[in-house]
Amino acid sequence: MKKIVPAAGLALLLAACGGGSEQQAPAPAGPPQVSYITVAEQPVTLSSELPGRTSAYETSDVRPQVNGLVLARLFQEGDMVRKGQPLYRIDPSPYQAQVASARAAVTRARAAIASTAALARRYNELVKINAISRQEAENAVTGAQQAQADVAAQQAALRNAEIDLARTTIRAPISGRIGRSTFTTGALVTASQTEPLTTIQRLDPMFVDIQQSSAEVLNLRQQIMSGALSREGGAARVRLKLENGSTYPVEGTLRFTDVTVDPTTGSQVVRAAFPNSNGLLLPGMYVRAELTEGTKSNGLLIPQRAVSRNERGNPTALVIGADGKLQLRELTAPRTVGNSWLVTGGLKQGDKVVVEGAQNLRPGTPVKGVPLREAAAQPATGQRQGQPQGQAPSQSQAQAK
Repeated sequence: MKKIVPAAGLALLLAACGGGSEQQAPAPAGPPQVSYITVAEQPVTLSSELPGRTSAYETSDVRPQVNGLVLARLFQEGDMVRKGQPLYRIDPSPYQAQVASARAAVTRARAAIASTAALARRYNELVKINAISRQEAENAVTGAQQAQADVAAQQAALRNAEIDLARTTIRAPISGRIGRSTFTTGALVTASQTEPLTTIQRLDPMFVDIQQSSAEVLNLRQQIMSGALSREGGAARVRLKLENGSTYPVEGTLRFTDVTVDPTTGSQVVRAAFPNSNGLLLPGMYVRAELTEGTKSNGLLIPQRAVSRNERGNPTALVIGADGKLQLRELTAPRTVGNSWLVTGGLKQGDKVVVEGAQNLRPGTPVKGVPLREAAAQPATGQRQGQPQGQAPSQSQAQAK
């Protein structure tokens, strides 16, 4: 009896061990699951964000054109002024005297015309009867002509004096917002001074001068000429980001690109115009301009997280081949569009680009591809297919990683 009991216990122990080994047998592991997107051609709007500065549409420095004392300032600093509005009044007394003197000179010259013309007629009669020499008659005719020319000269001097008198009232050359006055009443001003009395700026519309690389401008023109890019209406649209990070609510239009390249920076000035009826934009503000270059009709976009870099720094992506295995593609991706890369080489329409699940997989590994939307709908367990939850990966799975 003592020999039977240990034998039965040993049998039960072996049975228990055998049952446990069957439960721990690993389930057959299938290919790892990855999420992919199918590359498709689509219209892509290309834009670039560049630094810029605002400048007034028109700027005029107001300077005196005659000498004299400032008698009055006729505007409020910071107001809107219209073209031709009086701004300053300079002492007109000396110029009024000049006008009066010029008018008297014109009257004197006109009076001389009558006497010289009568003398010329009389000498013409006398020369016919040889009472005087022909030279004297010709001199009389010349004197009459000189008197007429003197009238024209004195009239021009009168006009010049009247212009100087009118300039004693300094008027706005353009319409816009006027700045501060640098000269006060009683100041002596001269026509040759370099410092302006004040400055007027037209702020609606407003210019934005953008610095763009000449190489980028050249590439853009070549793409438009070749038909790779198209523009609606022929003009590029521009949006602004202000200094505080907000976006200016109104779009602008591209006006022109400067014909000269700055040799020190290799850039060109691109000028855009923006409506500024609310006065939000002021001259000299730093802005970021988003320039819409055009639309590429057959663009290929892939998410940025699907792209990595090789040892040479070139962009690469994993693609699921027709045999279900991963393939490494080297890409040509010159720029980003939002959260995606614009691919111009290395991919074609219909390729399945892996986006998620291939972090530790190598090219040539068989995978099970799931479209990205379907993969997002499945519960995220953090485990590949064929690996039970809570169980360590098998040796073959570790080697695949």
